[in-house]
Amino acid sequence: MDYTLLRLLFLHLTILLLHINYTQGKGAHHVTYGSVIKLMNTDYNSRLHSHDVKYGTGSGQQSVTAIEAKDDNNSYWLIKAESGKICTRGEPVKCNSIIRLEHSATKKNLHSHHVSSPLSGKQEVSAYGEKGEGDTGDNWLLICSTDFWERDDAVVLKHIDTNTFLSVSGRVYGSPISGQMEIVGEYSSNSPHTMWKAMEGMFIHPSDFKAQHHHHTEL
Repeated sequence: MDYTLLRLLFLHLTILLLHINYTQGKGAHHVTYGSVIKLMNTDYNSRLHSHDVKYGTGSGQQSVTAIEAKDDNNSYWLIKAESGKICTRGEPVKCNSIIRLEHSATKKNLHSHHVSSPLSGKQEVSAYGEKGEGDTGDNWLLICSTDFWERDDAVVLKHIDTNTFLSVSGRVYGSPISGQMEIVGEYSSNSPHTMWKAMEGMFIHPSDFKAQHHHHTEL
């Protein structure tokens, strides 16, 4: 059989198997590295969101907001290891791990720094970097109550560099992102708006990559 045809058949089979195993996360118990998911704030029932719109004040970096819509493709985030580290796709994320979240559409990482947010004056949260690479301001500590990040459990994300917590302020933007809510770094972990839950997405299973070489499975 022609080698090119074999490669095409293998590719189609791989896509089919991945579709069966993890489309919409069916059967995935944990959140895993390499998964592409939406995160919902449990207090506001709004999903973490970004887009190619820059802040008009502050850092001028790409804005990060929260939206109520469930079907917006700009709300997907890829789960990666912390800056300078690698991880294996499909490996469950341990609680108290340092992770990064890469915005799928723009390839910028969820980021924060000592800059005031535009509406509430708390700490700005932005999307930063190029092609998935930024700096240590992209690192977040995953805080959860079990050994691993469970899909059904709410978690907290603590920004490593500034010790603030990913939160929704409740303030709403006007044009050009009318109706979207402000995302901030909250100074207190006791805020009721710092809890997040994994929702829609592609949750990769460890078994999806067992047959592949290790160097093809790192993030």
